[in-house]
Amino acid sequence: MGTAAHDTVAGLAVRTLELPLHRAWDGGVTHNHLVITRLTTASGAEGTGFAWTPRVGVGAVRALLEEDCPAALVGRPPDPGPRWADLTAHLADAGSGGLAAMAVAAVDIALWDLAARRAERGLVGLIGARRSRVAAYGSGVNLDYDLPDLLEQVRGWLAAGHRAVKVKVGSADLERDVERVAQVRRVLGPGRRLMLDANQRWDLPAAVRALRALERFEPYWVEEPLPAEDLAAHVELRRRTAVPFAIGENLRTVRAFEAALAAGVCDIAQPNAVRVGGITPFLRIAELAAHRGVPVAPHLLPELSAQLALCVPRAEMVEDIDRASFAALGALAAPSGVRITGGWAEASTGPGHGLRFREADSAAG
Repeated sequence: MGTAAHDTVAGLAVRTLELPLHRAWDGGVTHNHLVITRLTTASGAEGTGFAWTPRVGVGAVRALLEEDCPAALVGRPPDPGPRWADLTAHLADAGSGGLAAMAVAAVDIALWDLAARRAERGLVGLIGARRSRVAAYGSGVNLDYDLPDLLEQVRGWLAAGHRAVKVKVGSADLERDVERVAQVRRVLGPGRRLMLDANQRWDLPAAVRALRALERFEPYWVEEPLPAEDLAAHVELRRRTAVPFAIGENLRTVRAFEAALAAGVCDIAQPNAVRVGGITPFLRIAELAAHRGVPVAPHLLPELSAQLALCVPRAEMVEDIDRASFAALGALAAPSGVRITGGWAEASTGPGHGLRFREADSAAG
């Protein structure tokens, strides 16, 4: 049995969970999927990690974890930074970002959980809290909602205490977007924040037309107005609109964020802790963004994202996704210790990150 100072990784167990959504997302997404890891050390210490995907890739991520990751882990100290570097290099032939990053994230999150549990501290305490709470906003996958349903959803967020909401745009008919955004703004009134999310549906001419039509509703940001990898188009769109850009849910590496920040097209950075490869690169991205004066608004995963937002140098808001948190989807065996109430997110998890996932209840696990 090794001591904490000389402990090494002994094994990595992997399982999956399939989580039915309460209502299908645009494009026919009916389930979210989790790949859950349990990392153990020679001394018996444990940490839990996960990767997440709403549509495809769960089997591929599991295969990378079971077949390829142990060679870069077993017998080495359970230190997140060095192991993240080892795993990223080891999986390089599978590509940077994408499925490889998601597999690395499932290990990296487990290593951070292990480190916090060993220190008998919450993840926020281990990283270092910079604030006791962070604002949250109501968010939904709602482009396919009819207008009454959309407005009902918005009123629900306001009743829950949110002072900021995000709605989808990018309809085939721009006038549909204009009408919906106008009605949402009417419900919100002038004192609350309204964010728009185009989910990469526009090309440059369409984005120019849409933002000209939507600017009068004072959007706090427009999210993913263009394909994420097309920095040149973002630079041109920046010349044509004053609406801030929130980007990052489909930027998958630290280098991609660095390029977007350098190009001046990332006004709000939205890293997803799983898609970028875990907590280790998430924190590096947050530091890069802070150096440019850019705040971080983490993408989805509110039970983890809220904890990270409490620790980064500049935090914007946490996404309170409508009925699609881990708790709302029934993924957790016990409350995480993360609470979103009255438009604010707080965390008190006990040792570790507080995410203890339920056992599988189907053959999928």
